[in-house]
Amino acid sequence: MGLRRNILASYISQGYVTLISIVMLPLYLQYLGAEAYGLVGFFAMLQAWFMMLDLGLSPTLSRETARYRGGALAAPDFRALTRFLELLFLAIALVGGAVLFLGAGFIAAHWLNTSGLAPHEIERSLQIIAVIIAMRWMAGLYRSVTAGSEQLVWLAVVGSVIATIRFVGVLLVLDQISATPTAFFSYQLMVAALELAILAHHARRQLPRDAAQRGLMATLATVKPLVKFSLALAFTSSVWVFVTQTDKLILSKLLPLAEYGYFSLAVLVAGGVMVVSGPVGGALMPRLARLEAEGNPSGLLAVYRSATQLVVVVATSTAATLFLVAEPLLYAWTGDRALAAQAAPTLGLYALGNGLLAVSAFPYYLQYAKGDLRLHMVGNVLFVVLLIPSIIWAASTHGTLGAGVVWLAMNAIYLLCWAPLVHRRFERTLNLPWFLRDILSIAVPTAIAGILVAWWTPGPADRWLVFGKAALVFGTMALLGAALTTTGWNRIRHAMARPALDRDLHKEEGSRA
Repeated sequence: MGLRRNILASYISQGYVTLISIVMLPLYLQYLGAEAYGLVGFFAMLQAWFMMLDLGLSPTLSRETARYRGGALAAPDFRALTRFLELLFLAIALVGGAVLFLGAGFIAAHWLNTSGLAPHEIERSLQIIAVIIAMRWMAGLYRSVTAGSEQLVWLAVVGSVIATIRFVGVLLVLDQISATPTAFFSYQLMVAALELAILAHHARRQLPRDAAQRGLMATLATVKPLVKFSLALAFTSSVWVFVTQTDKLILSKLLPLAEYGYFSLAVLVAGGVMVVSGPVGGALMPRLARLEAEGNPSGLLAVYRSATQLVVVVATSTAATLFLVAEPLLYAWTGDRALAAQAAPTLGLYALGNGLLAVSAFPYYLQYAKGDLRLHMVGNVLFVVLLIPSIIWAASTHGTLGAGVVWLAMNAIYLLCWAPLVHRRFERTLNLPWFLRDILSIAVPTAIAGILVAWWTPGPADRWLVFGKAALVFGTMALLGAALTTTGWNRIRHAMARPALDRDLHKEEGSRA
């Protein structure tokens, strides 16, 4: 029940955060303009690249927190590890933030293609962004402690409140004070400081209070066995940044800032697929690590397969909906036909690619729980070797559409070719039922149902009714997908068997009478 509660809380929070960001975005465009919003998209990309400095420490801390809760890590060792990582994160935040702060002038003058915004306005905004990124970086450490403790309900509540302040409150600043990028990011800085303070206070309360303090040498002895695993996670995190952000970095140089803003908008909407699937991974990894620490392989596989089916349902439903109604949905959302026509193909391709990415993350979760990421590292090296030059060529020659095609193709190849190798290494009998029962038997009928509903449903005359059509397509796929899961089939069989059972009971009672 704890896992289900955590997943549900994460879904509600992520759904709310996504919804509020989607509702607010057209207003940001109205106040700031497309070019300034391109700067917002550039901020999101910079924040992602900054995560390369994580060195695998955040997920390692989350895993060790789960192991501490499972009894596999002593309290003094856990406390020493947390204190050491806190100081290390602070040092990285200061150095990384300073480098970005000092490089703001160069980025404004020589990287971004702008025509309407003044260079000094961009430079000042980038300096504020540097401080925000440093603060959110520190917040990630404390979030890992809370997530490893499986307190995802608390994280969901706090995340929803912070999102409301971040997305809604800034409109008052833009409307009443100044509709400039500097004002926008100054407000975001204050919100980032508030979030950091709350997460730090709560995380420190999770530390064992009665644990003895360790000296420097003892602390280093505790950290040393984790270095290998952390470096593996660091490599994975770096590859993830390369995989998900290289196209955005290249296009930020090639495209005018206004056009880059449209691209960022499409990618943001396509990211809804990861938003609906991400909470499962966030709740799943500490639970799998805990089951592995407790020596419960059957429970681990049961949770793994059930979570896969859940992600397939939500990822397929979301990705297919965004692909099938991309252009009318963008128009209904923004009211801009030109924007919708330009961004729709990119949105559709990235949505499908993200759907495949959400499912292909599961072999990583398995390796994470086992504490062995060597095979994952090899797979990611091969992925990057193919992806980076493909993205560079496609984005340079075909723009956003080329980047979308490469993104979709590479994620399909990774899922079909690499996941079987991972399963063969860790769970030899898992791969075939995982693909056939947990993925294909759910995704294929669900996608077909979505295509038929979208085809048979006429295009609404009123743009606001487009949301109703999108909801109908999504709801049909989600309900069918849920019915096709193992849990869904069991409930259906039980319901179908119930009348027969009732009839047998009535016959038996009649014969007795």
